[in-house]
Amino acid sequence: MTKKELVEALALRAEVSKAEAEKAFNELFKLLGEEIAKGEARVDGFGTFKLATRAARVAKNPRTGEEVKVPAKKTVTFKPASALKAKL
Repeated sequence: MTKKELVEALALRAEVSKAEAEKAFNELFKLLGEEIAKGEARVDGFGTFKLATRAARVAKNPRTGEEVKVPAKKTVTFKPASALKAKL
């Protein structure tokens, strides 16, 4: 499902205009991003997003076998809630 399809579905279910639904959608994901950047965002019944750090490591280029240094980086992990798992 694309963002456009999500916004249209949200507008229909909430009985608001597409512009209002898109504004709410954008603000929701902006807020989620800010909370994840702080460390964690939990949405009851859906799941938990956490900020994680991957350590630096040495990998190999599969084509040449040459060792390549991969720097540490931040990433986001998601753990679905029990209610979401039950729906799957």
